[in-house]
Amino acid sequence: MVEVREWTRSDTARFFRVPTPDDDKYARGVVALRTGSPAYPGAAVLGVEAAWRAGAGFVRYVGPTRVADAVLARRPETVAGPDAGGTRPDVWVIGSGTDPGERSDAETVTLREILSGSATVIIDAGALDLAPGTRAPFLVTPHAREFSKLRERLRVPSSEDDRAEGASQVAVKIGGTVLLKGARTLIADPSGAVIAVEAGTGWLATAGTGDVLAGVLGAVTAANPGASLAEVAAAGAWLHGHAARIAAGVLEGAPGHPIVAMDVAEALPSAIADVLA
Repeated sequence: MVEVREWTRSDTARFFRVPTPDDDKYARGVVALRTGSPAYPGAAVLGVEAAWRAGAGFVRYVGPTRVADAVLARRPETVAGPDAGGTRPDVWVIGSGTDPGERSDAETVTLREILSGSATVIIDAGALDLAPGTRAPFLVTPHAREFSKLRERLRVPSSEDDRAEGASQVAVKIGGTVLLKGARTLIADPSGAVIAVEAGTGWLATAGTGDVLAGVLGAVTAANPGASLAEVAAAGAWLHGHAARIAAGVLEGAPGHPIVAMDVAEALPSAIADVLA
């Protein structure tokens, strides 16, 4: 049985601070996203929105022109273009809104270059199959079905009755940090240690909120260089859940109401203000 550490609001607060007069946009963190696709452009829009709303100082979108146009229509302050060359982010976010079955050989080469670099990589959805063998510091963010496929690919025995044990085993095998999404989110580091985050609401179970989480994780990681990636991921997951609670109106025991993913992204500044209070 793996020992699980319960994550708290006070734990989260350690990873957020008010910018000082000496900070510039680069000091607040540079996030680059290679996400979305012509079939799922919204994933890129949501991830970019979340990265900005979670406090990133500079956000770059690298992807198809059609998707970049959608990103810029929503967030014109984003630097967007199809070429990853010259991009020197603190953190990459890849895979959200993409299908590995539709990925070109050229795209695979580009993603593998990102995964071989020095910047931390948040690996989501359609890029999870590329995680084994990654040399960059990395965090994978599977939901239950994606986690099952990843576990099978790594030949890690099933731990359906113990999610924490499963997350721990995969993190050790893959040599990276695992964030297993769910009502009780579990984060396991490469040593096998596990953190649990219970900060959300059932209203969070709606399409696109995982894309928002990926952007949040990118921003929080970029703002905390040198920190434990597992702890940073736990802070990002807690913030994401708290933003959902604010958006859904479930604070102080209220039943709340339906929300969409963009509501969660838009509530992130309020969630951060609450953590800083």
